[in-house]
Amino acid sequence: MPHRDALRHSPAAERNRQPILDVLQRWLPPRGTMLEIASGTGQHAVHLAAGLPGWSWQPTDPDPAALASIAAWREAASLINLLPALRLDVTTLPWPLGGPFDTVFCANLLHIAPWAVCAALMRGAARHLDRRGRLILYGPFLIDGVATAPGNLAFDADLRARNPAWGLRRLAEVQAVAAEQGLLLRQQLGMPMNNTMLQFGFAFRHAAA
Repeated sequence: MPHRDALRHSPAAERNRQPILDVLQRWLPPRGTMLEIASGTGQHAVHLAAGLPGWSWQPTDPDPAALASIAAWREAASLINLLPALRLDVTTLPWPLGGPFDTVFCANLLHIAPWAVCAALMRGAARHLDRRGRLILYGPFLIDGVATAPGNLAFDADLRARNPAWGLRRLAEVQAVAAEQGLLLRQQLGMPMNNTMLQFGFAFRHAAA
């Protein structure tokens, strides 16, 4: 039984959970299976699963403390569509998961992880997604042709000072890695606080419809 003392709280997750849900409710069908990568505190998982009751939501994280926090949030929420969190390190391939999933969702991971995590995320998502499924990413990105907000520039400099392997990722480079796994950018949407929401799908999805 998870202890409430394990429950973590992220002010950023609290701020962005509703804008993310608003987009997911527009982008997703009424029902499906969701794999969340790097669920962190569990605040997103609880809020998004509650707002998408037709979706079976599978949270994951590699950090035992995060898994305990997710369990505490899940216990408090008592949502029947929110599954117990699984330990998952995206760089350990193949992922020890079932599937296929209709959607893989990942928020605020790529800029606080080594670049190799991006390739591992794309490989794992491509392996575990339904052929008509989608990969949805949320976070700050550097976008060619678009001026980077001063806050994001400062955030990027701070991240790189803390860990040279971290930093905001160029969207074009993320797209290139996704394309290697057959995933193409389908939708791109600006979000509050200089974040971006991205939806990728398999290259042949529309042709097969």
